[in-house]
Amino acid sequence: MTPVTTVAGTAYPWGAKNVDTDVIIPAHWLKTIKRSGLGKGAFETVRAQPGNLFDDPRYAGSPILIAGDNFGCGSSREHAAWALADMGVRAVIAPSFSDIFSGNAFKNGIVPVVLPQPAIDRLLVAAADAEITVDLETMTVTTAYQDRFPFELDPFRRRCLMEGLDEVGLTLAQDTQISNFEGAASVARPWVEGRRRYEGIAVAGSRRT
Repeated sequence: MTPVTTVAGTAYPWGAKNVDTDVIIPAHWLKTIKRSGLGKGAFETVRAQPGNLFDDPRYAGSPILIAGDNFGCGSSREHAAWALADMGVRAVIAPSFSDIFSGNAFKNGIVPVVLPQPAIDRLLVAAADAEITVDLETMTVTTAYQDRFPFELDPFRRRCLMEGLDEVGLTLAQDTQISNFEGAASVARPWVEGRRRYEGIAVAGSRRT
């Protein structure tokens, strides 16, 4: 996972409430197990509407999405986070998120930023002609108009995002401890390494007796 310290740039000023995962990525895109390519299907039903925000050249490639309350509700499909990441979104700012979506976003290097509705309203206005910055060092969202909104994030999730640690990375970071444990376990409980080796030790032991 790519480390995230700051996310800065233009932002999609959407603000829609109760956006479910079927809106983020429709069900017929769920046949794939690959994370790449899903950006093409992101917000497909919204993009079918003429003059939609996501095809507006002013916001093309924006790394930030400003949404409304209860973003990511509905199914637990991780494809929703994959689709957002594939279209280049690295942070979503909203008053609240579905718990499952928030977890999936975190695991895929997307920062879920919770801000109160008045802050969201201000960002929706500012995003029309100003860049927005999400800073994990200072835990603030700022704009070119000197707006400054503090936010909170679970310390563990913040560390993982900033160090680029997903579940695999967290496991590999404990490689030495895991190896030491397995070495001690193979001595104390030889059967954990397989029946054949255990039987071999048992036979050797019976010969000595």
